Amino acid sequence: MISLSKKSSCFSQLCLALCAFGLALLGDLSQALPMEDQDYYLQEIINRDHYYSFPEPTEEYSPFTEQPEEEESVPAAETEKPPKPRPGRKELKLKKANKKEKSILETPPAKNGNKKGEKNKKGNEKMPDGDSESRSAYEDVRESCPPLGLETLKITDFQLHASTVKRYGLGAHRGRLNIQAGVNENDFYDGAWCAGRNDPYQWIEVDARRLTKFTGVITQGRNSLWLSDWVTSYRVMVSNDSHTWITVKNGSGDMIFEGNSEKEVPVLNVLPIPLVARYIRINPRSWYGEGSICMRMEILGCPLPDPNNYYHRRNEMTTTDNLDFKHHNYKEMRQLMKTVNEMCPNITRIYNIGKSQQGLKLYAAEISDNPGEHEVGEPEFRYIAGAHGNEVLGRELILLLMQFMCQEYLAGNPRIVHIIENTRIHLLPSVNPDGYEKAYEVGSELGGWSLGRWTQDGIDINNNFPDLNTLLWEAEDRKKASRKVPNHYIPIPEWYLSENATVAVETRAIIAWMEKIPFVLGGNLQGGELVVAYPYDMVRSIRKTQEHTPTPDDHVFRWLAYSYASTHRMMTDARRRVCHTEDFQKEDGTVNGASWHTVAGSINDFSYLHTNCFELSIYVGCDKYPHESELPEEWENNRESLIVFMEQVHRGIKGLVRDSHGKGIPNAIISVEGVNHDIRTASDGDYWRLLNPGEYIVTVRAEGYTSSTKNCEVGYEMGATQCDFTISKTNLTRIKEIMRKFGKQPISLPVRRLRQRARQWRQQR
Repeated sequence: MISLSKKSSCFSQLCLALCAFGLALLGDLSQALPMEDQDYYLQEIINRDHYYSFPEPTEEYSPFTEQPEEEESVPAAETEKPPKPRPGRKELKLKKANKKEKSILETPPAKNGNKKGEKNKKGNEKMPDGDSESRSAYEDVRESCPPLGLETLKITDFQLHASTVKRYGLGAHRGRLNIQAGVNENDFYDGAWCAGRNDPYQWIEVDARRLTKFTGVITQGRNSLWLSDWVTSYRVMVSNDSHTWITVKNGSGDMIFEGNSEKEVPVLNVLPIPLVARYIRINPRSWYGEGSICMRMEILGCPLPDPNNYYHRRNEMTTTDNLDFKHHNYKEMRQLMKTVNEMCPNITRIYNIGKSQQGLKLYAAEISDNPGEHEVGEPEFRYIAGAHGNEVLGRELILLLMQFMCQEYLAGNPRIVHIIENTRIHLLPSVNPDGYEKAYEVGSELGGWSLGRWTQDGIDINNNFPDLNTLLWEAEDRKKASRKVPNHYIPIPEWYLSENATVAVETRAIIAWMEKIPFVLGGNLQGGELVVAYPYDMVRSIRKTQEHTPTPDDHVFRWLAYSYASTHRMMTDARRRVCHTEDFQKEDGTVNGASWHTVAGSINDFSYLHTNCFELSIYVGCDKYPHESELPEEWENNRESLIVFMEQVHRGIKGLVRDSHGKGIPNAIISVEGVNHDIRTASDGDYWRLLNPGEYIVTVRAEGYTSSTKNCEVGYEMGATQCDFTISKTNLTRIKEIMRKFGKQPISLPVRRLRQRARQWRQQR
């Protein structure tokens, strides 16, 4: 009879043999699979411990101190006693001031200083607002790790999970910082993650897919027009396997972080010490009494180096351009523009078009082989950004483009040299510097969706231009005019020009700039979406908020929009997730502005109806204010598009309209048969008419001159077709000139006949 101990020994040996066989089999399988396709759990079993424990926080740890860099990639389980990190500046200052034996870990810093929370919460600490040293320490922690990418969509929907959901449109995939709900807040596109039940057992978690040093959490409430839902306090937990969870502690108890006091202002909580894990979970503990458990969030974390490179994103781009990838405040922007001008003095000029409400100059950079003057036959192009001050990616892209073109010109890049020698380019990076400074003050994650959007006096510049659409459409609908309704150069109404009109000083400066320079093509860079919108931006039908409303040049605008979208790395990618609620893939990353949402007085419509310039709105990213670490990739996403769009200014026809003596005729009207929109010549008689490839009948008219018509053919190759006109003065014009030369006025024949009849009638009486 075999003893019990022998049975146990045999069973143990059998288990060991089976485990060894299983590990060998796993090893064979791992070698058979491509490195990037291996399962994470398989890799972790083979290469790593199952999970890592984390040190309990002690009095010696400070919420303003990170773990030493050399400790970041070392699992806490492999050290018996965690080393004490160097106290942060904030901690030292508190200890010197208070000299009390109490834990610094009792309270996390919160952006808005909410005072409500759970009863077991020991205390509160607001963002340091005293001396500059304390604020600097806080800033060091806040910027220690960038966002993982919930807002920028780097974190996919598959990486977000929740305990329960109220419905699909309120699922975990909607729990992203600053995500916007649809107007109807429907089952697919709502404004947060909302739990299916209101109890303290709900959670939402993020799978970082690799070991990550988590440093902070940013939360918001639900984006909704009708409801008020937000979380007022929560716990934070981390794990390496999604089964065993460790809660962030406050001494011996769970640490309760202060949440939101309203739904839109983001609140940052910094973890007492950075924690290394793969998963992070947010567990709401209290919420607004009249609402539900709903939240949007962003996680701050640094992915740790992976020696096996398992999770390197296949499509990740790294730039080789040596540019200044950072967010620039007003002073830094001005200095950067000055530096570019000093590097390339022969092709650049810095000037300002006016001032903001607070007196900041609106600086523009001109890039041309002959800066400072308009060259006959050379088209004028413009990029502007920052009409909404908190949409800062466009601002930085223009500053990067400015540097790039200077560097490439000096390096002899033939493509850039050709653009500069044949185009006069104007770059206005910050239309609303007052609003930008507000957003810049709080940083890339804490401004919310609207802080800094408007001017200092609360005006939305993008929609602050004269509504010329209504004037045009009302005139067309009346059909009582004895002559043809003007379809271009529609004058600005008198009420708009009055001092009492609600018009931003920045808007007036832009209008004066647009009227002074004969721009042909322009793009205004905006943020919060990934699409190119073309005019009209205003619906024609009354009582409609969305309706496709094309311009007479719809075919040209579609091409211009597609030229940018198709060369952007993400805009036409059918696999990408929608930013908020709109899927623009059906039109290849482009949209008619009015079919998206109607806007009266947009810069695009005004530019088209009041000047020669065709302007489009280019939304360059889902995140209005991306973290500084995102700028190199965003530059790679947009660089080719920015250049290709500029090149489109040379598509269509161009030419000179001159009299019989060879003198250019200003304000001559250029009409294209079949297109009910004209343009006019510049002061030197030169013109540019954007057209798609094809054959066109073009007519030129000018007051006092005979009209002239030509067939002008536009080819597929880049470069506008030269189509010049020479027109002669009419006989009546010649007679008037001769009479004026001799100090006499020409006699009108109809008036002369009337006078003769009157004399005859008097004689008969």
